[in-house]
Amino acid sequence: MKIALIQINPIIGDFHGNADIIRRQALAAKEMGAQLAIFPELALCGYPPLDYLEHPSFVAGQNSCLEGLLGDIRGIAILCGMITLCPSKHGKPLHNTALLFRDGEILHASHKKLLPTYDVFDESRYFQPGTSSQFFCLDGLNLGITICEDLFNDIDAFPEQLYDIDPVAELNGQHDLDLLINIAASPFTMGKQHMRHKAFSAIGRKYGVPLLYCNQVGGQDSILFDGASFVVNAEGGLCAQATSFSEDILFIDSEALTPITASPAHEIAAVHDALVMGTRDYVRKCGFAKVLVGLSGGIDSALTCALACAALGPENVMGVGLPSPYSSQGSIADAQQLAANLGIRFELLPITTIFDSVKQSLAPLFAGYQEDVTEQNIQARIRGVLLMALANKYRALLLTTGNKSELAVGYCTLYGDMSGALAVISDVPKMLVYDLARYINRDKEIIPATTISKPPSAELAPNQKDQDDLPPYEILDPILAAYLEKHKPIPDIIAEGFDEAVVRDVVRRIKINEYKRKQAAMGLKVTSKAFGFGRRYPTAERFMD
Repeated sequence: MKIALIQINPIIGDFHGNADIIRRQALAAKEMGAQLAIFPELALCGYPPLDYLEHPSFVAGQNSCLEGLLGDIRGIAILCGMITLCPSKHGKPLHNTALLFRDGEILHASHKKLLPTYDVFDESRYFQPGTSSQFFCLDGLNLGITICEDLFNDIDAFPEQLYDIDPVAELNGQHDLDLLINIAASPFTMGKQHMRHKAFSAIGRKYGVPLLYCNQVGGQDSILFDGASFVVNAEGGLCAQATSFSEDILFIDSEALTPITASPAHEIAAVHDALVMGTRDYVRKCGFAKVLVGLSGGIDSALTCALACAALGPENVMGVGLPSPYSSQGSIADAQQLAANLGIRFELLPITTIFDSVKQSLAPLFAGYQEDVTEQNIQARIRGVLLMALANKYRALLLTTGNKSELAVGYCTLYGDMSGALAVISDVPKMLVYDLARYINRDKEIIPATTISKPPSAELAPNQKDQDDLPPYEILDPILAAYLEKHKPIPDIIAEGFDEAVVRDVVRRIKINEYKRKQAAMGLKVTSKAFGFGRRYPTAERFMD
């Protein structure tokens, strides 16, 4: 059987737009000779629709467009992710379903059985799990159809099992399968594609059946879907690989699955492309075209600006320098050079006069107090006011420029540098920021070399350096990764060779700055545990590890 795996970038709730993509791509696959076109999980409504699933009109809107697809697509079978109603009077009212149809007739419905509730997932909130695993025979081929998480509970492919059942084992126990199909909306994180290849190859090899994996692509708020659909044969060999971070059609013949040699993933390049895609999709799916970036001359704002240019084009990016009395001439020059290298509009808007005016207004109430972080925060908040004003006036989205290391320990200012619509690099640790900057400069210098080489500084006080208040990032980032992503207890982190006082201070800062992160702009997720949607901790608490 000739099959097309079609990874698309849907917009949640744009049923007509998504249906048009499905219709157009299915007919293109038919013209290529495909007998079956496979689309990702919940492709018609977009994933994840969250509480829209509680609106009857949302489900009705999807079903109306499904009726159109049933009538319009002829001569090719379609396997596509849908919401369907659960007939039972008990439990949740909806199923997450893989629907197989052809020539106006629904042939088979396979309901997702394993509903994840960890990290960014909360599917048990909305869906009733499927109760049985059933294969379907299409044109003489026995198809085992699974949905995303259903494939992630194999005892031999994964180190731990989160569920009591294994849908793949159930399918295989019913009948000899000819193809195992998985439609997915599986988010990107660093290293995940390698994990998928390894695990799914092991599953294909275990059951002696080719495995076809079709994944959603695109940015949806903070979640980034990488696509990267692929096929492995019955021996577990990789036979076909779709592109990452863009829509693609993977065309295969089930009778001729020849292994290919895949290039090893370049993780820095993958993070770069994920952030570019996420920025582009967030801005455009929200109905905007232009963005604004405050350029300090530092590496974080430089990286954010370069990513924005790659996502939207330099003509849609504006950089603004807002020097204070403590901004160095070198930093101003670096910001100007970056803007020139990128070809963006750049404006210089000094804040010294405004800063002096604010201090003068507060002087009677500040009498007898020494200058401290208050005055530093005033500078950051002045910049936030000006940048938001420009964003409003130009109908642009303001991108915040803080990295994960800063956000973790609260080295940022509410209503100041945290102001904005999207925190592009808020899940990028500082050392990864440097790696990404060097990657961007791989062919020519875009981010000035002096921006990369100089010690990081907020430049909110005389001769200020980040390291005056924080451990060196070479030390801070591994501590953060151990505590935030690996959930290691403090004694275990100390046992790795880190100073106890430093570790305890870092953890203290993480905890006391939860209130800031709850007010931060949405960020793009690239690590296994990002701040925001997938990380839920109380603000008022007293737990001490």
